[in-house]
Amino acid sequence: MAGPTAVGKSGLALALAQRLDTAILSADSRQVYREFDIGTAKPSLAEQQQVPHYLIDICDPTETLTVADYQQQAQAIVAQVQAQRRVPLLVGGTGLYINAIAKGLKIPPVAPQAELRSQLSRLGQPHCYQFLQQIDPAAALRIHPNDRVRTLRALEVYYVTGRPISAQQGERPPRYPILSIGLDCAGLSQRIEQRTQQMVAQGLVDEVSYLIKQYGADLPLLKTLGYAEMQQYLAGNADLATAIELTVQHTRQFAKRQRTWFRKDKQIVWFDAAAPDLLARVWQQIQAFLQTVSSDS
Repeated sequence: MAGPTAVGKSGLALALAQRLDTAILSADSRQVYREFDIGTAKPSLAEQQQVPHYLIDICDPTETLTVADYQQQAQAIVAQVQAQRRVPLLVGGTGLYINAIAKGLKIPPVAPQAELRSQLSRLGQPHCYQFLQQIDPAAALRIHPNDRVRTLRALEVYYVTGRPISAQQGERPPRYPILSIGLDCAGLSQRIEQRTQQMVAQGLVDEVSYLIKQYGADLPLLKTLGYAEMQQYLAGNADLATAIELTVQHTRQFAKRQRTWFRKDKQIVWFDAAAPDLLARVWQQIQAFLQTVSSDS
């Protein structure tokens, strides 16, 4: 199940998992980290006790979990759940995580190289992209000349492995059938504002303060959505109202990018998250899917 942040994926997934008597696999690139709870909208302990949740709190904030790491762990859990003759639910807003499982992305097992990236960044994006055109023309055709992140990643993979990233990518779709469900709604901006206010009420500021004391203000995860804005407040660079306003603004921008990503996938069946009969509609879709799979097997 995919969709932009704050649309209500977790709540619907919990209800569906209970009906299916199955487990939920998180597809959220920040919920994998321990202690980052409120700002990532991590399912509560009570919710995790109602339904088995996987791929939450699986590494420390000082560690780096690559997409390849996530894929390996997620595929193992999917196989485990299926062996129990249950249908796993993959739920989240990190499109790359979802595609890693649903499309079987072939991912070069190269962890981020901080020093290498720093050296390349100092050369400037025009020079880096020009070099990419020389070593991996196929990748350069797919990467925009101004896309610094993907350019650095392609160069990083080349330097570490000695092979172009384009030669190591592709898809190996799983053999089991997949139903892709998407949630969206017209009132998402209001939901984002309400959830941000709720996070602050739940203690987001205290969470950020604790994390700064534990790991230092330069921890990369503290530069991410919600945490960076509250850090500005704690540093005295913004009042709380401004920090909240910035969080809402940046979350809306993030949700827009998520929408763009997911709308490219024509396999997703979309539902209005604001529909009063949402659960019934999605459940009907799932039942039809399961019946088709049963008749084909």
